[in-house]
Amino acid sequence: MRLVTVEFEGVPRVGVRSGSEGVVLTDYADMKDLIKDGEAGLARARAALESGLPRQGLKLLAPLTAPSKILCSGINYAAHSDEDAHAKLPAEPSVFSKLPSSIIGPNEAIMIPAPDCQADYEVELAFIIGKTAKHVPKERAFDYIFGYTVMNDVSERARQFRLQHETIGKGVDTFCPIGPEIVLPDELADPSQLRISAYVNGELRQDAHTSQQIFSIPVMIEYLTSMFTLNPGDIISTGTPAGCGAFMNPPQYLQPGDHVTVEVEGVGRLSNPVAAGWKA
Repeated sequence: MRLVTVEFEGVPRVGVRSGSEGVVLTDYADMKDLIKDGEAGLARARAALESGLPRQGLKLLAPLTAPSKILCSGINYAAHSDEDAHAKLPAEPSVFSKLPSSIIGPNEAIMIPAPDCQADYEVELAFIIGKTAKHVPKERAFDYIFGYTVMNDVSERARQFRLQHETIGKGVDTFCPIGPEIVLPDELADPSQLRISAYVNGELRQDAHTSQQIFSIPVMIEYLTSMFTLNPGDIISTGTPAGCGAFMNPPQYLQPGDHVTVEVEGVGRLSNPVAAGWKA
């Protein structure tokens, strides 16, 4: 099953994908409420799919907003470490957070906040926590995953690198596009066997495979839950491969007028335009 959040009569509604374009509406307004309801929430979604009428042309929103945490992996592909002269292969997962206020959905604009901003793209596979998780052994990690989505971990490199301001560099408004949907585990047999790619203005920039990750999803969950309590709806992203604009020669940062598409095989294709967020 694939879940989305759409705009219906001016307000958000959770829906279930029906075919390639149709959406059957549920009675949930917030994806996090469905997640918190566990199996009962999924049963209501399945019942809606079986009895509801598919609707076409609804605007897709970010599938999930206002999680208690967005946790991301800093270096989780060896080739990404190799292209960054300042990075070393980590002995344990490298983790930072993004601000929930940075989330946007499909086709919403990534807003460059200032002319000197060095905005960069990062395609990532993300997963959503389905139930409260603390001290979870890796052998049971998949029991705690609600589903998977695509994230573009947009990053402001000038402040991230020069000033070592990770929160500023990663938490800028609109710098966390996610979507277009949440794919439940019943439709994704093995998240470690997926092609992952990014395009800028149609040019392939990143092209890798989740099998190349240094730390697997179960290892990440075991590590994170040894430190934090993960809550239903929390978003965990698994890192980006090589090919970011910052490490090209010369660097190629996002500019107003660009168009970025990030894709994870079997999970989805997420596209966003880039626009100027400052006043001339």
